[in-house]
Amino acid sequence: MAGAKQKTLRVTLVKSPIGYSQKQKETVRSLGLRKLNQVVEQVDTPQLRGMLSKVEHLVTVEEVE
Repeated sequence: MAGAKQKTLRVTLVKSPIGYSQKQKETVRSLGLRKLNQVVEQVDTPQLRGMLSKVEHLVTVEEVE
């Protein structure tokens, strides 16, 4: 799959992690999100999907083509 295009996800922090557990704060930070309404693009992997499922109440996710 040398030339295969990888699917990416656009992740936006829409709610502050203040008041949530330390693990959730660390998960948000490890996604590359530091400020409210910040957007990052990540390669879609099972590990990323697992992280997003733990903080789905704090972020929005869009698929990028």
